[in-house]
Amino acid sequence: MSNLPAPPDGDDAENDKNAGRGKWIRGALNAASGAIPFAGGFLAAAAGVWGENEQQQAMDALRAWIKMLEDELREKQRTILEIMARLDMHDQKIAERVMSSEYQSLLKKAFRNWAGTESGKKQEYIRNVLTNAASVRLVDDDVISLFVEWLQKYSELHFAVIGELYRSPGSTRGQIWRNLGKSSVREDSAEADLFRLLIRDLSTGGIIRQHRETDYAGNFIAKQGRKTSRATSVNASKQMKSAFDDEERYELTALGEQFVHYAMNEVTVKITYSPAGGDDETSQAA
Repeated sequence: MSNLPAPPDGDDAENDKNAGRGKWIRGALNAASGAIPFAGGFLAAAAGVWGENEQQQAMDALRAWIKMLEDELREKQRTILEIMARLDMHDQKIAERVMSSEYQSLLKKAFRNWAGTESGKKQEYIRNVLTNAASVRLVDDDVISLFVEWLQKYSELHFAVIGELYRSPGSTRGQIWRNLGKSSVREDSAEADLFRLLIRDLSTGGIIRQHRETDYAGNFIAKQGRKTSRATSVNASKQMKSAFDDEERYELTALGEQFVHYAMNEVTVKITYSPAGGDDETSQAA
């Protein structure tokens, strides 16, 4: 984005100062999102209502918002450069894939809701998904699009659970909680409620499921009911299943496993570069 003019200063007449502030605000709005037809009318109306203090506060807010937009643009630029650094553009298929309308659509979707990838870790996952989508064709683009939605929808704690189940398939909820380094908490605590919600999100989202036996054809086998004594049944009815249950085992679905391969596996850098300004460097190729 272009640099914004500094707001006027000094001991000019009040009208000149207001005109200068209005010009700066109009310039800020235009720089942020292009020409805004109603900006002039809005600012003219605001000038009649806002005092000098309110106008100064408006300028301070606009500076903060412009900086936020500039930071977001830099993050997108860095992500695109990191994707390109990991692609073998000598490969004709990869070069054609990157220029295809299908891949461009995935890029647009990933960057359209960038606010959903607010953390550095989630931005890294987006980079990996887009890099693998350009160089590997294991799944359809519809599935890649779903992966992008997951990255914008779920939190880092969701992805930590996914990673734990990938490393230790068949873990119970209690094992997952402990393996994440969490301490024991009460069943009626906010932490337990959050963990229940998290497991439910991933289950209904088709990413994890309770472990199921399959036959040779891959068909799921219905669970056989367990026989319990009447005393055990009465005792069990007094308490709901724990958020940290240690009986039911969980595993990733096929989609969940594909997500891990696309999003959580680091792609080797093929080109080493230093972004403008020398603030960051990509990791060296292995």
